[in-house]
Amino acid sequence: MSVGKVFLVGAGPGDGKLMTIRGKEVLEKAEVVVYDSLLGPSVLAMIPDEAEAVYAGKRAGNHSMPQEQINALLLEKALEGKKVVRLKGGDPFLFGRGGEELELLAEQGIPFEVVPGISSSFAVPAYNGIPVTHRSYTSSVHIITGHRKNGSLDGIDFEALTKTGGTLVFLMGLAALPEICERLMTAGMPGDRAAAVLERGTQAGQRRVISTLAELPEKVKEAGILPPAIIVVGEVCRLSEDFSWYEKRPLAGYRILLTRPEGRSSKMEDALSALGAEVVASPGVRTVPVEDNGSLKAAIRNLEDYRWLLFTSPYGVRIFMEQMAADEVDVRKLAGVRLAALGKGTAAELKKYGLFADLIPPVYDVETLARCVRDQTEPEDRILVPRARLGNPVLGEILSDRRLEEIPVYETEYRRRSALSETALFEKGEVSCVVFTSSSSVKAFCARNEELDFSLVPAVCIGPQTAKTASESGMRTMVAEKAEMDELVRLVVRLAEEGEIPPVK
Repeated sequence: MSVGKVFLVGAGPGDGKLMTIRGKEVLEKAEVVVYDSLLGPSVLAMIPDEAEAVYAGKRAGNHSMPQEQINALLLEKALEGKKVVRLKGGDPFLFGRGGEELELLAEQGIPFEVVPGISSSFAVPAYNGIPVTHRSYTSSVHIITGHRKNGSLDGIDFEALTKTGGTLVFLMGLAALPEICERLMTAGMPGDRAAAVLERGTQAGQRRVISTLAELPEKVKEAGILPPAIIVVGEVCRLSEDFSWYEKRPLAGYRILLTRPEGRSSKMEDALSALGAEVVASPGVRTVPVEDNGSLKAAIRNLEDYRWLLFTSPYGVRIFMEQMAADEVDVRKLAGVRLAALGKGTAAELKKYGLFADLIPPVYDVETLARCVRDQTEPEDRILVPRARLGNPVLGEILSDRRLEEIPVYETEYRRRSALSETALFEKGEVSCVVFTSSSSVKAFCARNEELDFSLVPAVCIGPQTAKTASESGMRTMVAEKAEMDELVRLVVRLAEEGEIPPVK
């Protein structure tokens, strides 16, 4: 058996959008993922379903797995020939014990690669309008662990830190905040020096307390700030009010669970993220083509026999056209066939192949599509529909007096998350809403969250049929005016403005 490889990957400060391209590439191909506690939900959602996910988180006084055991686990999985990702918050070499985890691997000759990550030391202040350096204030920045070793901060030279005049960033120091502030002042730092504590930076629900060194501990206590949080000491903290930007976006503070099928969520994810939301892309279904589809091949060979070709999803278009290409059937064979597309997304997929829909129903649901086609056909017209195996039966019911042929070309499989607990997020009030773009996505969500009280779930739905499925499970539903992605985004913004969906607690 060949030896595997270990990738030490920095996941960044929390928001999945801040994970590096290389980090995502490596994670997508992982067979084993050993992950930490400080990863945001949008990062956890990136862990492949097929990967073996092992939690190795550490919080103050609570280590789920001792460091020596983590080191041994990485070695064990690599010796099994696996591609192993050690996924760590921030940067793995900045107080992340990355060096310790590589020692055993190097000693045993195991191949490894380090993928740096964006450190919270810089990203979290930036998301709170605090530049850690500024020529008018300071020319240096110093990063210190605030974690007590054996209950003591004696390993930190507070007098030396005070003399630098630079910005000080303490990681993992919230529990020791009063002692840190006291010892800095004892070392000569003035009590009116600006200081801040920044909680859950870069994620929905981030909060900050800006004060002075002397008053910061009490202000933080009053605000109820909790870990993870970092401490920033320096006059640059005074710039926060003028430079703050994150919370000025309309969806800042909102975490949105997006359940679009795999490979179809990026456009909506980008739109919601641009408006300030933290988007957790958690596809509920995976689309799998029907293998060796003899019925589809036969229909393609005889396309000239059909009057209409109906597509109910972009997947149907893609699989149909790929089969035509595989069978070397010229697209000109569609010359006498009229094309109908259910929605703009399906029509846009047709355009990729130089084809334009003759019919797009005014309302994007199967019933309206069927009625529109019925109005434009005669009983003798043959109609071909490449669609999902478990498609909506209403199409066949309305077109029962037509020569309708529905051919399953793909199946939808439910996905289960290997690391992300959606149930826990809703129970803790850490999700504002979930966006559903199909009934199958609703069913998949319910299947993988069987223990969840669905009345806790605000469901933003693309259309009435999707909303009906969500409502039947007990969710509170809201429906877009049109079954379009842009309309869904506008609906989410309006619901946030009107207080119909909550920001993260």
